Amino acid sequence: MPSTAVLEKKKQMVAELSERIKTSCAGVVVDYKGINVEDDTKLRKELREAGVVYTVVKNSILGRAAQDAGLEGLDPVLEGTTAIATSADDYVASARILQKYADTHDNFSLKSGYLDGEVIPMEKLIALAKLPSREVLLATVCSVFNAPIAAFARGVQAIVDKGGVEACVSEKAEEAPANEEAPAEEAAEAPAEESAE
Repeated sequence: MPSTAVLEKKKQMVAELSERIKTSCAGVVVDYKGINVEDDTKLRKELREAGVVYTVVKNSILGRAAQDAGLEGLDPVLEGTTAIATSADDYVASARILQKYADTHDNFSLKSGYLDGEVIPMEKLIALAKLPSREVLLATVCSVFNAPIAAFARGVQAIVDKGGVEACVSEKAEEAPANEEAPAEEAAEAPAEESAE
């Protein structure tokens, strides 16, 4: 039977992992077997730089922590080697980085994942992994917002290039009489053509 100190340590690990799951917006559970130290170090560095916390964990501890956090549906994947990656504020980072890694390593695979406290199917997890990074999404949104402003700025610059508002107004005024005279001339020519017939 495990000693009291060992039981207390396990309880503390369960409590810490449960709190981490509760405070994260997204998480991914992976099977990490066959990963060498060099690759593991690179993977952990990339995850850390993206603000993702990644830890190898015993299945029993993850099972209890998930249960304490109210996360149901992980039990079927809690076998073999298991690690969990959680992110407090980025829904995509952990799935994107881990799926990219799994694509290049045969023994490394995604087992399951969750968003906002709910386990999601593998299809959704894979779709989530294919989304661009947060920075790319923000840049896309900014460019969409920036487009009308840039068009307005180009319009203002065109007015300035033509000599200002007064020059544009006088140019339009000069064009207007020429346009008004054209229909009168056409109208005068039309009866002459009809009488010729």
